[in-house]
Amino acid sequence: MSADPTPQKPVLTKKDFQSDQEVRWCPGCGDYAILAQVQKIMPELGIPRHDIVFISGIGCSSRFPYYMNTYGMHSIHGRAPAFATGLKVSRPELSVWVVTGDGDGLSIGGNHMIHALRRNVDLKILLFNNRIYGLTKGQYSPTSELGKKTKSTPFGSVDAPFGPIQLALGAGATFVARSVDVDPAHLTETVRRAAHHKGTAFVEIYQNCNVFNDGAYTYMTEKAVRADAQVVLENGKPLVFGKAKDKGIRLNAKLEPEVFQIGKDGPIEQALVHDEENETKAWLISHLRPPHFPTPVGVFRAVSHPTYDALMNAQEADVVKAKGKGDLGKLLNAGETWTVS
Repeated sequence: MSADPTPQKPVLTKKDFQSDQEVRWCPGCGDYAILAQVQKIMPELGIPRHDIVFISGIGCSSRFPYYMNTYGMHSIHGRAPAFATGLKVSRPELSVWVVTGDGDGLSIGGNHMIHALRRNVDLKILLFNNRIYGLTKGQYSPTSELGKKTKSTPFGSVDAPFGPIQLALGAGATFVARSVDVDPAHLTETVRRAAHHKGTAFVEIYQNCNVFNDGAYTYMTEKAVRADAQVVLENGKPLVFGKAKDKGIRLNAKLEPEVFQIGKDGPIEQALVHDEENETKAWLISHLRPPHFPTPVGVFRAVSHPTYDALMNAQEADVVKAKGKGDLGKLLNAGETWTVS
């Protein structure tokens, strides 16, 4: 009997995506949990390691590429989306991931972030949001709450904080989601969905910095309060929460969202039903925040649109077909040229 000539793809495991580098985040940092879940889903994608690239900017989160046994780049502060865009356009077959933080991605990198989102480049963007600058030792960040006292704002920040989800929705991102570092099951499923999305997938991950901003999210992550402090978004299902699932979110007569007691104040049919393709609902839900509302977690928006990299490569192919391959030498010497001797 002859051997099967068809080569079998090697079966990869989580361990195959763990590099030989010592993971050097502070003990107890939420980044460990995020790294573990990303490494966990990588084998499921069926993509060879040499076709996966992680690109980061500057910050604690930006050490991520060192710990992934794939290709990677630790780039310039805030410029990871620009590097990633160039790579994806030139090598569309690659799976390109961007790892950034609230400081890296929303301050100096804000401009690059919004344009990657609006272009719908086929990138997976993981934004670690700990509401602080950790690597530079505890200054307030673009997502720090109003009145935040830090080394750079000893009397309290007077800046209104950025909302990463609203930013992504406003820029037209085709996949927008939020998860939390201490909920591994939810985080894994959210990253898994982002990985399979065709287009820019933006995932904000609430991440605890236990050194400079410890407990930033305990108001919604502690076991005793989690059921009442979070509303989990599920496509096609009503917005209900609470330990007994007895609370809902509906629109009142002024078309403003409000929390109501299911049964006592009205039937469950009054609750808003989540629709990932409805941009208006996604925008409204993104503005739900404490103390009057639970924090939404899950996928806010997921729609299908042509990607920037696919459109650009198709356009290039059409031009080459119509005009033939270009000549760089002719291009450089076209028009008015001169020689300096």
